[in-house]
Amino acid sequence: MPGTLVKQFDYQETIKSAVEQIEANLQHLYNISKRSVALLLLQGDEEIHGMVKERESCYQQIETIVAATSAAFEQPMNYVITIKRQEFVNQLITRHVKERQAASKTNWQETLNGLTINPFTGIPILMLILYYGLYQFVGVFGSGTIVDYLETGIFEKYIIPAVNTWTAGNIPWPAVQELIANDYGIITLGLRYAIAIILPIVGTYFIAFSIIEDSGYLPRLALLVDRIFKGIGLNGRAVIPMTLGFGCDTMATMVTRTLETERERVIATLLLALAIPCSAQLGVILGLLSGNPTALAVWVLFILVVFLFIGYLTAKIMPGEKPSFYMELPPLRLPKLSNVFSKTYTRMHWYFVEILPIFILASILIWLGKLTGLFDLITMALEPVLKAIGLPPETAVAFLFGFFRRDYGAAGLYDLQQNGVLTAAQLVVAAATLTLFIPCIAQFGVMVRERGLKTALAIAGFIFPFAFLAGYLLNQLLRLTGGI
Repeated sequence: MPGTLVKQFDYQETIKSAVEQIEANLQHLYNISKRSVALLLLQGDEEIHGMVKERESCYQQIETIVAATSAAFEQPMNYVITIKRQEFVNQLITRHVKERQAASKTNWQETLNGLTINPFTGIPILMLILYYGLYQFVGVFGSGTIVDYLETGIFEKYIIPAVNTWTAGNIPWPAVQELIANDYGIITLGLRYAIAIILPIVGTYFIAFSIIEDSGYLPRLALLVDRIFKGIGLNGRAVIPMTLGFGCDTMATMVTRTLETERERVIATLLLALAIPCSAQLGVILGLLSGNPTALAVWVLFILVVFLFIGYLTAKIMPGEKPSFYMELPPLRLPKLSNVFSKTYTRMHWYFVEILPIFILASILIWLGKLTGLFDLITMALEPVLKAIGLPPETAVAFLFGFFRRDYGAAGLYDLQQNGVLTAAQLVVAAATLTLFIPCIAQFGVMVRERGLKTALAIAGFIFPFAFLAGYLLNQLLRLTGGI
């Protein structure tokens, strides 16, 4: 069959004559046929030209044939030959391929595919996914039902009293008691935050994300938001690290290396560090604000505006060409339970191995800070800034926690809300400012590795004052409009 096709394939007479002349001048053997070598020479393939020049004594004569043939056409020879091949393929398909009559009913994948990439239907579908996948499943069920059960029904009822009682009765040194139990102990604070508050939220998010990922929806989301992302210097492909950022910003920062240009990678890294809350932080905030839909809407709108505004300004400031976008769309499918389980298990294993030790380390560092007085000095330094944005001094602890890990800080807000310290307006301001707060230690470390120390410091140096400036503006706006 291949030999038949070669014989049937007939270029224009000028090209055919040139191929025959070049073949006659080729005296050496190559790994491909002489006809293929002749066609590649006509198309200007540099590697083949170099190879023939080394082996053939009559290369100058071959080069003259190539130049004369190229001069006979207005378009480049590569284009002329490609078009001729395409015409032959089209003729071949027309003669030998019969199309099946379209079924009277389009299958559900084709229908849903069209709906997901059309802006008029794709945006409502996205809103439904966010509402049921993030708000209801992660925010209400994960950070509400499961967290309440573990936090109140297990830790506060059984574990914390038992640990406090045991340390008080068996450890005579107050400093060691504080390391293990009481307000900032490894078990009563570190493990409680990690297992009772963060783990259910991360777990439900990983399940939801695995389902969305396995369905093939993410590439369609990329296509849907491509036009918006181009306005902030990115393209639809950037939706992948941005979506991963809602799981873990540290991991998402590593994924930015898949973007095409350094300009896109820097912009994506900045936006991940500034305005994309990780799954645990997002889940805690959804849980905190879910009881007040107005407060939740204000927080979402404010973070979205910041994301788009800073992205737009950064794209204008940073030089570079506008990003292009192409992405293969895999078929939509019903998620496989085995795939969802495998992806969720892998990510949960990563959480326990990578993140749980950080919570324990943060508890130890906080204990050392309390023991040396450094912790109190830092919280005192933060208090005037927090007062300026309308927050009580107690929130300084949550922001200090947020430096170790953003979700650690969000869990600190959870404690303050449970104790009735924050009003609805203060809770929105605190949640927004903490969302925009400097990246946690782990994310900053990856930023240094991926973008370099200078860029990482520049991003962190911009974010720290900007977060409090944004919080101040939001607080003033809420005061002017009468609060929430």
